[in-house]
Amino acid sequence: MTNASTAVLPQPAGSLLPDHPTFVNEIVGTLSVHSQYVLHGNLRDEFLVGGEIMPLHKALWSALRPSGFEALITYDQIDGIGVYPPNDPAVLQAVERVLGPNVVGRRPSPERLRVHLAKAVGVPEQPPVEAGGSAARSAPAVAPVARPAARVAVVVDHAARLLRAPGQLSEEERDFFLLCQKLASAAKAHTFPGTRQAPLHNPVLWLVDGERDLPAWFTAGVESIRSVAVALPTLEHRLERARLLMPIFPPSIQDVSAAKTDPVEVFASRTEGMTLQAMRRITLLARDRDLGADRVADAVRIYKLGVDDNPWRHSSVRTQIIKGERVISDRVKGQDRAVAKTLDILKRAALGLSGAQANTSDSRPRGVLFFAGPTGVGKTELAKQVAELLFGDAQAYLRFDMSEFSAEHAADRLTGAPPGYVGFEAGGELTGAVRTRPFQVVLFDEIEKAHPLVLDKFLQILEDGRLTDGQGVTTYFTECVLIFTSNLGIIRTDPDTRKRELLVNPTMGYDELEQKVKDAIRDHFTTTLGRPELLNRLGDNIVVFDFINAATARGIFDGQLANVMRKVSTDLGIEVVLSPAARQQLEGMCTADPFNGGRGIGNQLESALINPLARRMFDDDAQPGDRISITGLQAGEGSAGATLWTNVERGAR
Repeated sequence: MTNASTAVLPQPAGSLLPDHPTFVNEIVGTLSVHSQYVLHGNLRDEFLVGGEIMPLHKALWSALRPSGFEALITYDQIDGIGVYPPNDPAVLQAVERVLGPNVVGRRPSPERLRVHLAKAVGVPEQPPVEAGGSAARSAPAVAPVARPAARVAVVVDHAARLLRAPGQLSEEERDFFLLCQKLASAAKAHTFPGTRQAPLHNPVLWLVDGERDLPAWFTAGVESIRSVAVALPTLEHRLERARLLMPIFPPSIQDVSAAKTDPVEVFASRTEGMTLQAMRRITLLARDRDLGADRVADAVRIYKLGVDDNPWRHSSVRTQIIKGERVISDRVKGQDRAVAKTLDILKRAALGLSGAQANTSDSRPRGVLFFAGPTGVGKTELAKQVAELLFGDAQAYLRFDMSEFSAEHAADRLTGAPPGYVGFEAGGELTGAVRTRPFQVVLFDEIEKAHPLVLDKFLQILEDGRLTDGQGVTTYFTECVLIFTSNLGIIRTDPDTRKRELLVNPTMGYDELEQKVKDAIRDHFTTTLGRPELLNRLGDNIVVFDFINAATARGIFDGQLANVMRKVSTDLGIEVVLSPAARQQLEGMCTADPFNGGRGIGNQLESALINPLARRMFDDDAQPGDRISITGLQAGEGSAGATLWTNVERGAR
């Protein structure tokens, strides 16, 4: 067995190791000035070191050993004290020189663990706790000794599990971390005989998932404790990992050498924001499902979403979009230009070309639409039609009313509350729903009413195509179509007088209306919110809806009136007949104000016809088979409802 103390020749202190991850170099390069490190982030991944894949402890050891370190002392609450590398007598001897014999494998109490840490960094043991007083109050100021017994580093894994909650420490927890903080300040850098090293600390490395998992005061303003982020792998690392993994993929059906895209590059680009360990698991999944290198993208999608079927590849999507050019125009009336642009964006999404001009378009949502324009003109209705058009299912449609997300804390509703807060166990409304149905339309209604912190979530979705919830689970939006709606540019509220002013009107041409609305949207995101980057992510996906014209209003009225007549006939068995004069009168009342759009027509129809008709049928005890003839109507004044001049014929049907 190779002796650990002679296996590697020492290097000058602080030497950078170009074949090591950045966070390892950050630690090795600052050992002369920092005595403790809080490592957070992608700790459980695999790391590329000189072309070799290795876990965190091995990556740390490969960098510390050339600087003269004799051992890693490891600790967690399950396994207790351990050593790395294991099974090496020289390493075990070094640890025993520091901590004493028979400590490996034991699970020390917090008080005893603190003593072990003090020995490792070269600070005298603290006296025992006095009766009736805490260690923090009774212990004198610590002072460094000449030198630790050996050059070692201590790795405290799952350090956040040493306490119940960072903001709610028990007295014992508080004292433990306070004493560790004092150790960090008292520890000194040392040289060791027989080495050419400059003075270095024996560091303590705390491993946590999140930067705030330890008490905030533990690292705040303490220069001897350094916080180090362990980042997700870069594109360069993913490319190298993909090259190593590609031989494991089953033989491809297609000749990948003749393909226009390199499977290695596809693998690396599709796994942006993922770990090297995930790439290995994707490879194993591809092998189990017999997915060759030509189907790398499918393997990544299955791993991310957990589903084999990809509705975007169904021929029915193309058929539905072609069919939609006729169907949607019939259901969303008077918005030919808005419908045409929406269908263009959907065709692009179906082909997977959304954001194709970017280097990393594969991670973005399938499609993004921003519907803007007057109220009641079909924005929400078109969103519903898009869901049914793409997936043949009106249930593949998720709506969030952003007026409910105007408070600062509302962002937690989308992704779930952070650990330790109320509602943490429930998860996020948005992330949970998208994980359940990865292929769906997500509608964010009246986006201008959302709090800026909520908008930050959208920025991440639009750029990276993913969100990580409060429980640390990542949700991918790469197969979703996101639709935002807004009334920006229609009405402006004076900040001083609070009076509402119309910025556009039904007499404007579409080009003028479109420009005014887009200018208002640009001003809102850049000036009012200070979020120009969000506007840039939306790009040219802003679809402006026009006011409905007189002909469209009549068409909407005819359709809604027909719905009323059909429902009364089908559900109640009663025939309602409108005289030509009454119908003309009703149409004039319902279409008089085009500003309120189709929703306004429906509201007027309810007030002028449905309410008085229901009142008459109820009061006269109308029965199936009756016929009600309406010869005229009169609008109500004040709290009085509208009045119908009717004639009820019993059993006339």
